Amino acid sequence: MILFELFNEERNPVYQALEVSNGARQYSFLNSIILACLEANKPFLSQHIIKALNFHAITCLHVNAGEYRPCPVIVGQHIPPEHYRVPALMDDFVNEVNRNWSTVDAVVLATYVLWRLNHIHPFINGNGRTARAACYFILCIAAGGWLPGETILPELIRQNHDEYTDALVAVDASLAAGVFDLSALHAFVSRLIEEQLNSTASL
Repeated sequence: MILFELFNEERNPVYQALEVSNGARQYSFLNSIILACLEANKPFLSQHIIKALNFHAITCLHVNAGEYRPCPVIVGQHIPPEHYRVPALMDDFVNEVNRNWSTVDAVVLATYVLWRLNHIHPFINGNGRTARAACYFILCIAAGGWLPGETILPELIRQNHDEYTDALVAVDASLAAGVFDLSALHAFVSRLIEEQLNSTASL
C-alpha cells in the first residue's frame, strides 16, 4: 500500500498520520545507529545509513522508499543531477564526509551534509527529512551522543521551513556564481542548535 498513490496528495489525514508515525520510527532508528557507531568507535556515514533514514521516513507513503530515484526530478527552481548520476555522486559524497570527520568543525560538516543531500536529491521523496536526520547524525556523533533539548534540530529546521529553503537556495546561488558559500545555512543551523540546547534548561 502506497498512500500517495491512493490519495494523490500529502494533505490527506491518513497520509499525515502515517507520516508522523514514520517520523517517530526514523528518529528511533537514528538514535539506535548513533549509539551503535559510538559503541563501535566508528564515526562513519554510509549510503546504507542514508537509505535506511529515507526508508523509515517514507515507507508506505511513496514508492522507492530507501532506494535512489529512478527518474529526473525538479525541486522548485532547482534541477538536481540526473538520476543515473546519483549513485556515483552519493559515493563521492559519503567518502568526502568520512575523510573530514576529524579535520572539519562538526557544525560545518553537518551543514554541508544538510545542503549536499538536498542538492543531489537522491530519493523520490523524503529528501528533506533524510538530509535533516543525516545532519543530526553528524552532530550527535561529534558530541558523543544524542543532543539534549525539548525539540531536536531536524524538527526545528522543519518548523522554520521558509528560512531553511532560502538558506539552501543561497548556497546553490553561490555555487552558480563560482564561490561556494555555506554561511547563511551555517548561521541558520548554528542558531537552531543553540535553541535546542538552551531549551534543556526549561525541561
